[in-house]
Amino acid sequence: MSAALKPYMTLNAFLDWEDRQPVKYEFDGFFPVAMVGVRHEHSVMQGNLLRHLGNGLAGKPCRAHGSDLKIQAWHAIRYPDAFVVCSPVPRGTTVITDPVIVFEILSDSTAETDRIRKNEEYRNTPSIQRYVMLEQTSMAATVFHRAGNDWTGHLIIGDTELSLPEIGLTLRLADIYDGVEFPPPEPGSDEDLAAR
Repeated sequence: MSAALKPYMTLNAFLDWEDRQPVKYEFDGFFPVAMVGVRHEHSVMQGNLLRHLGNGLAGKPCRAHGSDLKIQAWHAIRYPDAFVVCSPVPRGTTVITDPVIVFEILSDSTAETDRIRKNEEYRNTPSIQRYVMLEQTSMAATVFHRAGNDWTGHLIIGDTELSLPEIGLTLRLADIYDGVEFPPPEPGSDEDLAAR
């Protein structure tokens, strides 16, 4: 005896359904996924990131938004930790369809989705030129950007600069991580050996 499979939800059906829910949900292209709360470090990093983006974009046509506004990425609906949109946004808009840069702050519960599934969604969204994944356990980011037909990634570590040429900004990683305490390095790890 087999159980009946649930039918997939369409994007429009999700948007209509989510609008009536008391909490936020993302949509992975098939089913709703409940949003989870964040830890202190995540909140500090998000606040720092939005402040520095907002200050850097003052007087420019681009605007930074946090996870209160959703984006459509490929066939999914996501609430990134931060994103930048450079086109005019009509009053009353609830879904941004053309973000330029997207930021996710990785956590144990979301890292796999952020690194693989969302990376694919953002790569397949033509307006997104850069995707930045920020670690919480060390000052490091994995940055993917569009280079012609390629989606190229690289790692930046430590007190270095995060270049965002699409919006004419450069941010210091140290500014994003200001006020975040990192866990002690595991004994025998590269960080532990370097600290000795």
